[in-house]
Amino acid sequence: MLRWLLAFFHLLGLGIGLGAVWVRARALASGAPDRATISRLLAADSVWGVAALLWITTGLWRLLAGTEKPTEYYLASHAFWIKMSLLVVILALEVRPMVTLIRWRSRLARGETPDLGSAPALARISYVQAGLVVLMVLAATAMARGIG
Repeated sequence: MLRWLLAFFHLLGLGIGLGAVWVRARALASGAPDRATISRLLAADSVWGVAALLWITTGLWRLLAGTEKPTEYYLASHAFWIKMSLLVVILALEVRPMVTLIRWRSRLARGETPDLGSAPALARISYVQAGLVVLMVLAATAMARGIG
């Protein structure tokens, strides 16, 4: 039962995260976002963060607790290392959007208007991250089937 629930929440986190980062990208790419669009993109950003925590937590649990396969199975898999490399790239790419959107939230809380000049670049980063999440799923399915 635990194996099934961990797998469910792991995959759910990936699906929710993919949707959230895509919504964030679309909102950022919408031109000059209005208050409603900014609220939507900040909500999507929050969901993206929660989803990342969910899939990292469940992934580590599955890796280290040996609930699916022994830890050695994962560590010997090239597909696993590709998946982890993609995760590292996603997390590294997230630094700029995270810092920028924290600043936006802070300005909005003070009643100020954030500088939206970086929105197109943040949109591009978010689209790239969405593509990398899809590649992570591809690597995960290869790993689960013993490919690589």
